[in-house]
Amino acid sequence: MVDALMTGTEKIMPDNTLFSLAGRRALVTGASRGIGLTLARGLGRFGAKIVLNGRHAEALDATRAMLENEGLDAVTAPFDVTDQDAVIGGVEKIEHEYGPIDILINNAGIQRRAPLDQFSRADWDALIATNLNAVFFVGQAVARHMLPRGRGKIVNICSVQSELARPGIAPYTATKGAVKNLTKGMATDWARHGLQINGLAPGYFKTEMNEKLVADQAFTQWLCQRTPAGRWGNVDELVGAAVFLSSDASSFVNGHVLMVDGGMTASV
Repeated sequence: MVDALMTGTEKIMPDNTLFSLAGRRALVTGASRGIGLTLARGLGRFGAKIVLNGRHAEALDATRAMLENEGLDAVTAPFDVTDQDAVIGGVEKIEHEYGPIDILINNAGIQRRAPLDQFSRADWDALIATNLNAVFFVGQAVARHMLPRGRGKIVNICSVQSELARPGIAPYTATKGAVKNLTKGMATDWARHGLQINGLAPGYFKTEMNEKLVADQAFTQWLCQRTPAGRWGNVDELVGAAVFLSSDASSFVNGHVLMVDGGMTASV
């Protein structure tokens, strides 16, 4: 590892604070498992104080205890991100009891699979409520506190499906495409006030939501052939991108969607 960079006769020491999240508070929605848990842990390891959100207090308490056992600073804030009044109240409580939210990871999401001509209204409404409405509700509630402070990071979790469709998940694709453009809209409105709002778009990762696909040998074979990297992603591989978008390293990055997909969207 290089300890210093040489320019002429001077030594320039690397800036180790560029990716540091020390002293910053990060609210992570959908944090009790999967990508949310991984990102909460990852940001915590870079110094952030983590606020874990989800609907189920017991699951959040178990997650908090696990992170605390790893030496991380974590608290819980259970509320339903699809309920705007609950979101507003929950964010106000975090700001009052724990302190300013510096980083928001807008992660909560669900999946429903069915042929489009047979897709139920109930499943459509559930996808819109969780994958799109919640991003707006939580993003707006948090931004109302960030804007007067003139700083803040919002990372909306998009998807490879923000760009590409696949049979059986057209409504999910619609929600993630909308989140991509909502991210751009948030940046357009709020960047001038000192906020950075970006998207993090995972490709196909080994998560609980994808466990049936992981177990499907035919699908896995197709995925490995379709993805230039030739494999599924591991959730820990999302942490670096999340830390970048949450830190000072991305101070002039706004309205961008960072694909972490093994090259899938770069290849036909």
